[in-house]
Amino acid sequence: MKLPRSPSPFLPVRPPLRKRHIAAAGLVLGACVLLAACQSTPTRPPLAVAPSLDIDRYMGDWYVIAVIPTWPERNAYDAVERYERRPDGKIATTFTFRDGGHDEPLKTMRPVGTVLPGTSNAIWTMQFLWPFEADYRIMHIDPAYKEVVVGREKRDYVWIMSRTPTMPAADLERLTRLVAAQGYDVGKLRRVPQQPR
Repeated sequence: MKLPRSPSPFLPVRPPLRKRHIAAAGLVLGACVLLAACQSTPTRPPLAVAPSLDIDRYMGDWYVIAVIPTWPERNAYDAVERYERRPDGKIATTFTFRDGGHDEPLKTMRPVGTVLPGTSNAIWTMQFLWPFEADYRIMHIDPAYKEVVVGREKRDYVWIMSRTPTMPAADLERLTRLVAAQGYDVGKLRRVPQQPR
């Protein structure tokens, strides 16, 4: 690019005004990003997870009793999550639900779970669409493997599930308190209607 000639050999040639404005805007934007990155934000402790998980006992059907839902399941009825071990060690997951009522057609999602090493089997990733993976953390599993709470480090979604379509009110209340203690806004928790099976 040719710069304009200076009228005097002793005066510096200044770049055009428009380019100076773009450079100044870039510096201001960079400073804003740096300041935002340096601001202190409140930190939360890591999401507590189950101390250990027996993968084989965990496999099978889990009925979703209550949820802070993702967008597709915001009006879910009869939601069931099924887990099956694949030969490659990954977890084939089948999530079925009805959108908006018990009489609506069944919808199905088939993400693939990967158990992360060194997590006592309690932290997974879920892949709905390659190459994206979602955080999946088993926060609580009872000794009889009849109830489970699954959450995410971001505390945005949570699932309270049972081996049966119903859960005693006292148990749901206890698990709701567990979820609240981990920093979730349980006001967003939605009960999932389940048909008797």
